[in-house]
Amino acid sequence: MGLFSTLLGHAGEADTEAIEAEFESLLAPEERVEKAFKLVRDLIVFTDRRVVLVDKQGVTGKKREYLSLPYKQITRFSVETAGRADLDSDVKVWARGSIDPFVWKFPKGDVIHDVARLLATHVL
Repeated sequence: MGLFSTLLGHAGEADTEAIEAEFESLLAPEERVEKAFKLVRDLIVFTDRRVVLVDKQGVTGKKREYLSLPYKQITRFSVETAGRADLDSDVKVWARGSIDPFVWKFPKGDVIHDVARLLATHVL
């Protein structure tokens, strides 16, 4: 992930082994991390059972909010790939009981296809 994409708040792929080690106490038995994407400070983690959104708060980032979104609660999603002049791609995810979608921005490229494939595999 380039510095420019990071500054714009675009997600770039993170090391799944490091994330799995960091999340060891948060994962269910036999749950595994499939993909993880890092924003400037926050994370979007896709496991084989759910999506975990990590919001690092405060100056140091020690305080964190973990939002767990089970795949069975996702009612629909959309993927918008980047065009010629676009710098980013968007994923929108609607959860049961929510009016507004979660919106995640990814850098232009193939990462968006990985995210779409993950969601299609677990949601459909």
